[in-house]
Amino acid sequence: MDTAPTAHPASVSAPASPHRRRVATAAALASAVEWYDYFVFGIAAALVLGDLYFPAGSSSAGVLAAFATFAVGFLARPIGGIVAGQIGDKRGRKPMLVLALTLMGLATTGIGLLPTYDTIGVAAPILLVLLRVVQGVAVGAQWGGAMLLATEYAPEGKRGLYGSVVQLGVPIGVVTANTVFLLAGAFTTDTAFAAWGWRIPFLIGLFVLVLAWYIHAKVEETPEFRQAERELAEQEKTEQNSPLRTVLRHHLGTVLLAGGSFAVNTATFYILITGVLDYTTRELGMKRSAVLTVSLCISLTQLVLIPAAAALSDRLGRIRIYALGAVGIALWAVPMFLLIDTGSLLWLAVATFVAGCFLSIMYGPQAALFAELFTPEMRYTGASLGYQIAAVLGGGLAPFLMVLLLEATGTSMAVSGYIIVLSVIALLCIKVLADRARSRGV
Repeated sequence: MDTAPTAHPASVSAPASPHRRRVATAAALASAVEWYDYFVFGIAAALVLGDLYFPAGSSSAGVLAAFATFAVGFLARPIGGIVAGQIGDKRGRKPMLVLALTLMGLATTGIGLLPTYDTIGVAAPILLVLLRVVQGVAVGAQWGGAMLLATEYAPEGKRGLYGSVVQLGVPIGVVTANTVFLLAGAFTTDTAFAAWGWRIPFLIGLFVLVLAWYIHAKVEETPEFRQAERELAEQEKTEQNSPLRTVLRHHLGTVLLAGGSFAVNTATFYILITGVLDYTTRELGMKRSAVLTVSLCISLTQLVLIPAAAALSDRLGRIRIYALGAVGIALWAVPMFLLIDTGSLLWLAVATFVAGCFLSIMYGPQAALFAELFTPEMRYTGASLGYQIAAVLGGGLAPFLMVLLLEATGTSMAVSGYIIVLSVIALLCIKVLADRARSRGV
């Protein structure tokens, strides 16, 4: 059974503007550093991890093994979302965000210090997988906490814009990760980069612990959660005390529709930042530094496009803007790879820039859209589950499937077809969500 959540009473006092800005900044920074730590693994998987931790068989086999490890982090993300959502809906958004940041900082630093296969043998890939699982749990827990800190502090009529500051963590994380890898490559030889230079981006992740302390010490719990907490305290301790049970019993359909609507975005995004990096350098012979620079520049444009799309959704409606992005991704899937296949840096930039525009149009309003699908007492759980299901179905498997499709078919059009199928699923899910919103008069 899937019933529409009712609107929650807006009886909470409005926080002061300076505090809103401090919370929004903290949420954006939390998202940025968390995604930075997460993305450095994807870049390293495309460049060096296959040779260092899975040194058997062909280069394709090593990349597949590295991307499979990359995907393991996504499989762990729903665990983080479930655990953090259950506790975050009952105990608060802030404590789970602090814990997620701490876990991510420790796991990322651990990868940077991890010996390779040549040093400790089979223990190396096993430990790499375990640390990647911890990263997945951490990012699964983080998104809901950061998103709710931002959206539940948002002034009336600006939830989309405030939610987009958390979404900005993705391009900021990509820009920072690419920049650090470019610098590490520029100041080391190829041999030194493979030996130790690749570890530098992971070791920088230790600074996330400083941000975790700041949020713990300086940021207050959200007003909407405090209101929901008071109302729940007045009810008898029944099954309402389990947000996960409530979501699974009454709102599972909404969770699955949310996940299905967003899988194409996460899949296309990870194809662009990791799959294309491997494809262009290994198959098309393009230079690593040039491809990373293109990825960095495209991510910079998203810093403008994401909040613009979110602000537009505050005026024109979330689903309308969200659907526009999904349509664009479907229409651009074939031209994108036709341009990439030319092996030209210019056409690579054009292909990824247009794709990045459509991803931003969809990604900007997504945080607010998912938050508004659920009431505050189950919002952390419901929104996190929807997002992490999309991450598993889309992002986690996308680079791995891209390599498999290329190996099996010999053409990048197979990857375009994969993106189009996910786009059709997304549009069907969006239509159902839109019909439900109209039936509720939203």
